[in-house]
Amino acid sequence: MGIIKATMNAIGGGLADQWLEVLEADNMDGSTVFTKGVKVRNDRRNSNKKGNSDVISDGSIIHVYPNQFMILVDGGKIVDYTAEEGYFKVSHSSAPSLFGGSFGDALKDTFGRIKFAGTPSYKQQVFFINLQEIKGIRFGTPSPVNYFDQFYNSELFLRAHGTYSIKITDPIKFYTEVIPKNADRVDIKDINEQYLSEFLEAFQAALNRLSLEVRISQVVSKAPELSRFMATELDENWKELRGFEVQSVGIMGISYDEESKKLINMRNQGAMLGDAAVREGYVQGAIARGIENAGNNGGGAQAFMGIGLGMNAGGNFMASASATNAAQMEQQRAAAAQAEQANAWACACGAKNTGKFCAECGSPKPAPAGEWTCACGAKNTGKFCSECGSPRPASEWVCSKCGSKNTAASKFCSECGNKKE
Repeated sequence: MGIIKATMNAIGGGLADQWLEVLEADNMDGSTVFTKGVKVRNDRRNSNKKGNSDVISDGSIIHVYPNQFMILVDGGKIVDYTAEEGYFKVSHSSAPSLFGGSFGDALKDTFGRIKFAGTPSYKQQVFFINLQEIKGIRFGTPSPVNYFDQFYNSELFLRAHGTYSIKITDPIKFYTEVIPKNADRVDIKDINEQYLSEFLEAFQAALNRLSLEVRISQVVSKAPELSRFMATELDENWKELRGFEVQSVGIMGISYDEESKKLINMRNQGAMLGDAAVREGYVQGAIARGIENAGNNGGGAQAFMGIGLGMNAGGNFMASASATNAAQMEQQRAAAAQAEQANAWACACGAKNTGKFCAECGSPKPAPAGEWTCACGAKNTGKFCSECGSPRPASEWVCSKCGSKNTAASKFCSECGNKKE
């Protein structure tokens, strides 16, 4: 029993008149991974008066649409298949044709190792497997997942939810290892419980690998990297053993547990207070709040007395803190001025500038003395290129007649022929 391609001129007529049965996949939506073949039409013109639902009549036609994989099953054994779209005629006298389509010899190898071919048992069926990307499979971490953040140098915990998609890459293996026996239709939700558990385990492993390079706040933007990590983690169990793989991962939201939020906020506040200007603003704000609170609590003369006592008690500390902040701010300003001065240059028009072009006439900043450009594009001042290590080329000379640049070895100008002086 096998299948052969049906010619288009024969199909051009009425299918019910030309063929005993015409079968195609039952309704296959975006989450359907497997479905049984059903008859397209069965009316009084059909010559198959003794048809049996368990037998596909010799000469029947099977219609295969794009992104569908059809398998012909006899007694539970795969006897033929096709990954090509088109019309195929069932021939009980032919050997398996095995139309691999874009899968090439990979399916024949799987078919040969599984060895399903056998004698007919008169229960013949057609099944279809969805080769499209199965999207929108939801996932969510039931408990916080640990994430060691190198930036914060701390073990943080997050929750994540989103969707992922899969694609069936070895339909025969998928049929034998994943599809429940005697099933006529399978939705991804029907078989997802086990795979979702494995997905979440791999998701945590992928997060652990990602934490070596990425801050926790950047995880949402790293979906492509997560997809690659997930594919690596699940490659053996899903692709090699079950015939499908993770195609993409979309993270819809990430949240942190309370302890992680506190650690992140504390670290961010510390980073802000490392700036002297921010610290000085904090000090001045604290003084202002203290005066305001003292006035609100005491009222009248008692308020001013409270302010005086508070200033006497904390004045030394505040003064010391402000002096330290002022000194650091002065150092920062001096460093900025020094850097600006180092980058300053005078244009031929007389204007002083710090950028790459003159603010007055637009002339470019002149190259530093002795600077040369390597063939790799890097600019250098030493004898060797800092990027590729190439030696500095021999000095050039400029033609006094036409102004063209020439290599030191040239005795005549390459443009006008003027002799080197």
